[in-house]
Amino acid sequence: MKKDRATYRLLFVCLGNICRSPAAEGVMKAVVERAGQSDRFEIDSAGTYGGHAGEGADPRMQRAASRRGYRLTSRSRRIRLDDFEHFDRIIVMDDSNYESVHRMAPDSDSVQKIYRMVEFCRHHRASYVPDPYYEGAEGFEIVLDLLEDACQGLYEDVMREEGLNPETENV
Repeated sequence: MKKDRATYRLLFVCLGNICRSPAAEGVMKAVVERAGQSDRFEIDSAGTYGGHAGEGADPRMQRAASRRGYRLTSRSRRIRLDDFEHFDRIIVMDDSNYESVHRMAPDSDSVQKIYRMVEFCRHHRASYVPDPYYEGAEGFEIVLDLLEDACQGLYEDVMREEGLNPETENV
């Protein structure tokens, strides 16, 4: 990668950091692992709300993700001011998350790091990743469908930004 460090840092953010963002973290880790690029990425997740701090992913999301081969091992935490300095991109799940993270941003350079997850979808059309917390099992499947699509698109976007071909780069 072009950076002076070997790692591209991604932070996924939702409200409580127990459903969507840990699932995005797990899916993205699988995408970069399949591409042989795990050593080039640091992937984490956080929430705009800190009420679930220290908890694992919602068991329903863990079960849905596990059926697709993803392991969700992170612990919930709230987004911090230093995340804006540490991460290259901060990817949010919906407009409410976007507004919360945008308000936290310490400067205009930090604002430029904030993206909506659905910006990277290649096959699904959605304006946001819905919160499945109060939904049935189908809600978790819809979220995973969107995240699989968006994480692949995000991976390709990062690789192109770094001047690498996402189809052939396997170092």
